[in-house]
Amino acid sequence: MNGLTISERYFHEHGLPMILERFPLHTDRIACGLVGDGSECFGFDDEISRDHDWGPGFCVWLTRDDYDDIAEELIQKYEQLPSTFMGFGSRRQSEWGNDRVGVFEIGNFYSRYIGYKSVPQNNEEWMIVPESALAAATNGKVFYDPLGEFSSIRNRLLQFYPDDVRLKKMAARCMTIAQSGQYNLGRCIKREDQFAIRYAETKFCIDVISLIFLLNRRYTPFYKWMSRSLIELPRLGKEFFDKIGLLIRTADSRLKPEIAEEICSMIIAELKAEDLTDSSSTFLLDHGPIIQSKIKDEKLRKRNVWIG
Repeated sequence: MNGLTISERYFHEHGLPMILERFPLHTDRIACGLVGDGSECFGFDDEISRDHDWGPGFCVWLTRDDYDDIAEELIQKYEQLPSTFMGFGSRRQSEWGNDRVGVFEIGNFYSRYIGYKSVPQNNEEWMIVPESALAAATNGKVFYDPLGEFSSIRNRLLQFYPDDVRLKKMAARCMTIAQSGQYNLGRCIKREDQFAIRYAETKFCIDVISLIFLLNRRYTPFYKWMSRSLIELPRLGKEFFDKIGLLIRTADSRLKPEIAEEICSMIIAELKAEDLTDSSSTFLLDHGPIIQSKIKDEKLRKRNVWIG
């Protein structure tokens, strides 16, 4: 049983009854769930995950007015809930794992992850927020939200980037994928520079995964879960997972550029399927500016194509 399931059951057996009994005037205003940092919020936790910041618990989200009114008492009641549940012991909090569960003001919770108390208001604000931060702010599950204020922000974030921001990021990924995988990887191999080979290969894989997430309109998570999440994407996730795995497992470095070219060909086919490029070039660097030219926001369209 994973941590998200345990958290939801813990909430329904202990958290919700406490809220209904102790805070009857706010039961239709309190939101609860599990969202944020931690493998359990992505559903990827395993036995290894349980040695820190894992165990029974959930998040409680309040509006600013409600936080000012009842947070102190609610925190006290939350901390009095059972520390063990279904045979699982109390949470082992690490030095940097505080405030993953407990009582939060809605705006402060989102600000902790994306830097804003609500949805970014323009393209510039969207561009600033790291993809992994948006992934963490929208993962997990909301168990209870009769008021809907927390979920309204969450649902807007889950609608993904504005179209122009998505295009800007895709254009930039085309540039860096071509640079690391189609250009520098082969040159580093010829020079037999092992560090540079590893770095170019890793940079290539990271940016390919990011681009596939952008194609799927999903946020790329923290690097530890990038590959694990890739395989679950409905649009070519499994195919790219397998091809990237082949690249990494190939011991003979001289064979890697050919695999990188195959990956880039797959990407170009997807870009064409979405009518984002009409170039016949096999070099992704040539496709980035074409994608960027489709951006409607003039300021964003004129930005350096490599930045995104």
